[in-house]
Amino acid sequence: MRLFGLLVMATLLSGCMLISGEQTTSDSQSNGGNVSTTFVGAEGATDRFLATGGSGQVTVLAILGESSGKLRLEVVAPDEAVVFALDAVPDQQISRSARVATDSQGRLHYRIMAQGARNGTLQLLYQR
Repeated sequence: MRLFGLLVMATLLSGCMLISGEQTTSDSQSNGGNVSTTFVGAEGATDRFLATGGSGQVTVLAILGESSGKLRLEVVAPDEAVVFALDAVPDQQISRSARVATDSQGRLHYRIMAQGARNGTLQLLYQR
């Protein structure tokens, strides 16, 4: 597990992610929305932002799954602190929710890290 952490950190520092077969959809309304991503394979790390339509606190529900490899999702506060993290378990869906602050532009910051991840799904739902 420690080796995986070191590999993820090295990958994160490089700031590069390769994703094959990615399909992403999103929906945003005045009181909430979501982003849903599926992929065939992923390697590396990337920071992403989801426009929520206004700054302040939102309740975030994250759902994560993959069939093999390592997949991690971190939801990040505007001060760069990790609010919560999820590590996928092969062939299972896991979830977590929390209240999270958006940045001054109303964006929700999240980070995806993968090492040999296959057949993955990631979904973030938010509500004001």
